[in-house]
Amino acid sequence: MITVSVLDLSPITQGSDASAALAHSLDLARHAERWGYRRFWVAEHHNMPGIASAATSIVIAHVAGGTETIRVGAGGIMLPNHAPLVVAEQFGTLESLFPGRIDLGLGRAPGTDQRTAHALRRTLASNPDAFPHDVLELMSYFQPQEAQAVKAVPGAGLSVPIYILGSSLFGAQVAAALGLPFAFASHFAATMMIPAVQVYREHFRPSAQQPDPYVMLGVNIVAADTDDEARFVASSGRQAFTSLRAGTPIQLPPPSREWEKEIEPFDASRIEGAPSISMVGSQATVRDGLRAFADRMRPDEVIVVSHIYDHAARLRSYEIVAAAAR
Repeated sequence: MITVSVLDLSPITQGSDASAALAHSLDLARHAERWGYRRFWVAEHHNMPGIASAATSIVIAHVAGGTETIRVGAGGIMLPNHAPLVVAEQFGTLESLFPGRIDLGLGRAPGTDQRTAHALRRTLASNPDAFPHDVLELMSYFQPQEAQAVKAVPGAGLSVPIYILGSSLFGAQVAAALGLPFAFASHFAATMMIPAVQVYREHFRPSAQQPDPYVMLGVNIVAADTDDEARFVASSGRQAFTSLRAGTPIQLPPPSREWEKEIEPFDASRIEGAPSISMVGSQATVRDGLRAFADRMRPDEVIVVSHIYDHAARLRSYEIVAAAAR
């Protein structure tokens, strides 16, 4: 059995709006809870017409409030956009509202373009080396230190698991040095996946939160009842990604026959230098791909992203993935 989780961007589809996207995210989380997914994460992105999860902590509260047992968290909060104290207070509040269910994944990218980064009060001259120090400052606010001059209220003394996100060796080194779980963005930037995971595992230092290395890997999956149907459904994500790469992000469009691409079964022997890890197909196709990927990379958990226009088709895709993972 492969442990699977959901990474959701609250996609805004063409002809719809953010209200519908957020309602669909909650509905997906409720289904994921029933299907046995371990956690449901939402990601911070700004100035993206097709993503409704910019106010990430609010979306987490929305999802956690409408579910019962599934872990809910950020995958992630882009820490350079925020004061560590504010993040500690937000997630201390979430942990107080939903005890034992909140995760905090931290990344160092702005999650947007340079102009929007300025609007977020993020200086483009910031030193990437400050990220580990910001993480340590954030972690300190969760400690029960009565002598601290500045306290996170709520936050101090609460247990909020922290994860380091990354798409390079830098994130792997930070996670290893701090003894934290590591989530690699192999769903969109897999080129450095193998060396990053190797560095993380080799240099991991046990901590109070995490005694052993823990690796989460992102995978794009579009599943349907047949390979042909999955190929068609996957064309929405292909259009959106092409527009994003061209610098013109769009709302998630409906599938198009013109954007269909032949399904290539996942080949674990060809993942070195792959731009992303993706699987498209029926339950049997996805099952074989997941098994091959897990055998090669040995992740502790796979977190699944599905760029699908129709909400019912998205639910069906995650249902198939859950069955394939079992």
